[in-house]
Formats: sequence, C-alpha cells, structure tokens
Amino acid sequence: MIPPGRILLLLLLPVATAQITPGSCSGCGPLPLPLLTGLMAADAVVSLLIVVVVFLCASQRNRPTQDGKVYINMPGRG
Repeated sequence: MIPPGRILLLLLLPVATAQITPGSCSGCGPLPLPLLTGLMAADAVVSLLIVVVVFLCASQRNRPTQDGKVYINMPGRG
C-alpha cells in the first residue's frame, strides 16, 4: 500500500506542473551532442565502477580462511 505522504505528492504533481509556464527557463533545450556524449560516457564509467566494486567486495567474502580453522558461527569465515 502507498503511504499517505506519497499519495498526496502524486495528487499535487499535476497541479505543480500546471503552474509552470512554457518557455520560463532560459537555456532549457536539447543538449549539445558533445555534452550529451560526455554525460553518457561518465554514466557508463560510474556504473562500471560500481559493478567492479560490488564484484570485488563479494569475491572477498568467499575466500577461504588463512589460518586453516573452521569458524562455525561466523558467516563468511569458513
């Protein structure tokens, strides 16, 4: 079920969009191609970085213990 605060937000959203007059912002238009390309490349790099960090953190948990002991009550340690 949707919380009451979000229902209110969804109901007020059309009212807020109706208050905006077209052409009221200067410079709001299509982005130049080099800027759009740069933004897409930066997004891809950040997404790849997040995937690599998550992969590295997940692979470190599956390493066997270095001391040869079996830890029963410690998940990830054996």
